[in-house]
Amino acid sequence: VHGRDDRSAALEKLGAEVVVGDLHNIDSIREAMEGIDAAYLVYPVQPGLIDATVNFAQAAREAGVSAVINLSQRSADRNSKSNSCKETFIAEQVLNWSGLAVTHLRPTYFLEWLLYPFQLPLFVEKGILRLPVGKGRHAPIGAEDQGRVIAAILQNPSEHKGQTYPLFGPVEMDHEQMASELSEALGREIVFQNISIDEYCKSMEAMGVSAYMIQHFEGAMDAYQHGVMSGMNDNVERLTGRKPMSVGEFARAHLDVLNPK
Repeated sequence: VHGRDDRSAALEKLGAEVVVGDLHNIDSIREAMEGIDAAYLVYPVQPGLIDATVNFAQAAREAGVSAVINLSQRSADRNSKSNSCKETFIAEQVLNWSGLAVTHLRPTYFLEWLLYPFQLPLFVEKGILRLPVGKGRHAPIGAEDQGRVIAAILQNPSEHKGQTYPLFGPVEMDHEQMASELSEALGREIVFQNISIDEYCKSMEAMGVSAYMIQHFEGAMDAYQHGVMSGMNDNVERLTGRKPMSVGEFARAHLDVLNPK
């Protein structure tokens, strides 16, 4: 954790050993990895991923960590217009060069997008799902389902060494279909509005979203419109023994947030 607070205290109550550190401070990572068999690397959409990955890999090698799981992204691409997508691809290569036993996860867009601060108010107040996605399609996946995949691999990492697993939800759909399923689940009309990428980025800028995040969305949304996030597989069910949650199931689990009070 970056600091001790109520969140870290809750983790300790669950039985976790908490270490204060930072992925940009290799000594703190090395301390956290002492006695660790397998480690999970996840980094937010912000600058510094490659440096953090190098620190993580070196600390893991020093500590003798036998396996690493890396959360990449479906749109990781050396030639992406998004700096985040490009850096995520390079970070994958760094881990591959490291000699560690690595498993890469490449999830599509999260169901949690519906809960993001720059999305939620318009959705709750007016029932509008507004995104610059055109006719693009994907099979949205919940963080809970990704968590089950990560836990399953950490429990038996040797079987997954060297693998890259794209992760999808149960149904590929466009946003018109998503709005329809959300309407049924929430018991009110949800309407999809397609807007330009430029308009979307300007709205995020007005809400104080970071320049790095906006640049990422600008490139990633262009890629989305050209089918980069499309596709389907059964990796979640195969790896965990349970099907991933649907858009409707996610919405019903978050009625208190997605519907007006």
